[in-house]
Amino acid sequence: MKLSAFAKVAAIGGIAALTLTSCAANEGGSAEGDAQASSLSGTLVGGGASSQGSAQEAWVAGFQTTHADVTVNYDPAGSGAGRETFQQGASAFAGSDRAFKTDEIEAGPFDSCATDALVEFPAYISPIAIIFNVEGLDSLNLDAATVAKIFNGSITQWNDPAIAAQNEGAQLPDLNITAVHRSDESGTTGNFTEYLSATAASDWTVGSIESWPTEFGGEGAQGTSGVVEAVTNGVGTIGYADASRAEGLGTVAIKVGEEYVEYSPEAAAAIVDASTVEEGRTDHDIAIELDRTSTAEGVYPIVLVSYLIGCEEYADAANAELVKEYFSYIVSEEGQQLAADAAGSAPISADLRSQIEPAIAAIK
Repeated sequence: MKLSAFAKVAAIGGIAALTLTSCAANEGGSAEGDAQASSLSGTLVGGGASSQGSAQEAWVAGFQTTHADVTVNYDPAGSGAGRETFQQGASAFAGSDRAFKTDEIEAGPFDSCATDALVEFPAYISPIAIIFNVEGLDSLNLDAATVAKIFNGSITQWNDPAIAAQNEGAQLPDLNITAVHRSDESGTTGNFTEYLSATAASDWTVGSIESWPTEFGGEGAQGTSGVVEAVTNGVGTIGYADASRAEGLGTVAIKVGEEYVEYSPEAAAAIVDASTVEEGRTDHDIAIELDRTSTAEGVYPIVLVSYLIGCEEYADAANAELVKEYFSYIVSEEGQQLAADAAGSAPISADLRSQIEPAIAAIK
């Protein structure tokens, strides 16, 4: 849905109400260092991936501790909504469970930006947990083909032979499976279906998609919270969600090579560091091409890499200063540890941070 001209002006005006009340940080260093030399005030508006919700709450609280006159508002409306809002100029930054595609960037425009060059980088790394609610079961082992058949509607009972064969001794009930998926356009769905497409293409034939295919049925729910709520309140339900929200539910260990690997921040970080940056990107557009088919020991392949997205050059320089400062705080060791403590995410590695910092420094 397009924003009206008035709505755009009002939204951008709210974002642009940023003033530097003393010497501003010009290089986007750590929040700790720059906070001593500058005092920012105003309101920073962002939104997007609900997977980042808990992390964003922690980042906002930590950032506002050192920048008391800054208000950061982040709306976890979903990746698709966040990218659209950012592109239409109604927010200064977006959180998204995928980067913009190169053809989307070429098509533009991005109304808050002076040019269509973007700064994109991983800020939140977390496994996507397959969660379920079956009385008496806390964990299950499943391979990619079985997961694909559950979510495409081919496997409909919890005591199906394909599940039983991988879970010897488990008391599997004669109970219908209700597969819960995101009803909104979702980067979490995109990452989950990318795994299925890469590892079980004969059973998952629709590729990597952010909007759930209606032909597969199941129960739709809005946002991460909606999926978790539907699985929690249902009987025989199964779904997928950021692992930070898996507490209290049964979870699936995924077959990788010859072993079954449970989700963990460490296993999620391992696959990111083993992957490469996508080709065809600019120097400050750091989109990771994940190797979902890796059989390396201890790697968990259903991983969500959630991005922060901003302008390389903002139409309003005041926006650039505040976005640069906030982004710098998020990728700092302090910011990444806050997210790990709040959401169970994997802190980015020092190597990845060394790639991200020049991209943030380029914001103007």
